[in-house]
Amino acid sequence: MKIDVHFEPAASLADRTGSTVVVIDVLRATSSIVEALANGAQGVFPVPSTEEAIRLASSLGREDTILCGEARGLIIEGFDLGNSPREFSAERVAGKRLVMSTTNGTRAFFLVEDAVRVLACSFMNLGAVAAEVMEAASIVVVCAGKEGQFSLDDAVCAGALVQRIRTAAGTDVELNDAAMGAVEMALTFRVNAHFLASTSTGQQLIENGFREDLDICAEIDRHSVVPEMDDRVIQLPSLDAGSSGPTA
Repeated sequence: MKIDVHFEPAASLADRTGSTVVVIDVLRATSSIVEALANGAQGVFPVPSTEEAIRLASSLGREDTILCGEARGLIIEGFDLGNSPREFSAERVAGKRLVMSTTNGTRAFFLVEDAVRVLACSFMNLGAVAAEVMEAASIVVVCAGKEGQFSLDDAVCAGALVQRIRTAAGTDVELNDAAMGAVEMALTFRVNAHFLASTSTGQQLIENGFREDLDICAEIDRHSVVPEMDDRVIQLPSLDAGSSGPTA
C-alpha cells in the first residue's frame, strides 16, 4: 500500500487515475457534508463558484434543492444555508439535494474527480474512512487547505487517517514525505475544540461567530458514514440502508 498526502490541492497533483482519493476540509466543508448525509440528505453537489451553484440549483428544481455554502466563512447572500455543520439537521436536509459552494473544500473535489474513488473525510468520520480504504493499493489524501495555503487542522486530520490505516494494515505502508510529516503532527496535537480554535481557520470562524462549530468538527468518529463522489455528486454508497446518527 502506498499513501501520498498533499497539504493543499493543486493542478500538479500526481496522477490519480488508479488511486482512491480522500478529500479533507475539517473547517468546514467535509464536516458539513458528513453531517448532512448522516442526517438524510439525498446528495451534495459540490460546485466551484456561487454562480454555478445558483444555476445548478435552478436546473435541479428549487422545491427539493437547498443552496448552501460560504464565501470567506460567511453565508452567501441569497443562499438557504451556510457551511456550518450545525445547520444540516435532519429537519432541514432529510430527503433534500444540497448544492454547495465553499471557499476551499468544494473546489478540491474538482481536481480529483478522475480518481477511481473520491471520498470525503473529516474527524467526524475518520474511522469509517480508514476502514473503507484498507483494500486500496494507492491512496491520495488531499487537504483542502486555506485559500491555497497550508492548513494545520486538515494536516492533522490527514495524519490521523494515515496513522489509523498504517496501524490496521498489517503490512508495509509506503508514505511520501508529507504523509510522514502529517503523522508526526497528528501524534503531537490532541484533537479537540481548543486545538481547532488555535488554528488560523478556527480563529477566523470564531471571529465570524461560529465558535460552536469547532465542538462538532472536533468530534472524532461522530458518524460511521463514508460519503463518496460519483459523477460530481457526493452520496452515501447505499441510500437504501438509511443514515447513521451520532455514534455512542
